[in-house]
Amino acid sequence: MTTGITSEQVKKLRAETGAPVMEVRRALMESNGDSVSAKEILQERGLEKAAKRAERATAQGLIEAYVHTDSRVGALVHLACETDFVARTDEFKALAHEIVMQVASMNPQSVEELLEQEYIRDSSRQVKDLVTEVVAKTGENVQVRQIARFALGE
Repeated sequence: MTTGITSEQVKKLRAETGAPVMEVRRALMESNGDSVSAKEILQERGLEKAAKRAERATAQGLIEAYVHTDSRVGALVHLACETDFVARTDEFKALAHEIVMQVASMNPQSVEELLEQEYIRDSSRQVKDLVTEVVAKTGENVQVRQIARFALGE
């Protein structure tokens, strides 16, 4: 293992992933300073942590609304988390906005269908991947509870 990990490497990878400093340092050490491999290691660990958190109660969160510019399509999403603190973070709010736009554009019939859909901004990812990333960054269980889509003429 390499011990010559610089603080700049740690800062850069931490900014990209949002992972804690010590986790970033460990991942860089395991990957011998290769940031691409370290990012993969952090992602795997994030997925493991997300699975462990899935059973925690999610009594906080927010409702996000989106109405398309022509005012003919709108959507609502109830995104839940464990604490009010996380519900106020930029990452959580951005996730809620991305999910509500996904609902408006792709019209999933259920939360399960939504989570399995290709993400509209990046077809190499699914919506559930976005949720998992926020779980890894915040350290809390995050769940899409409810979705609704409204369209004129439907």
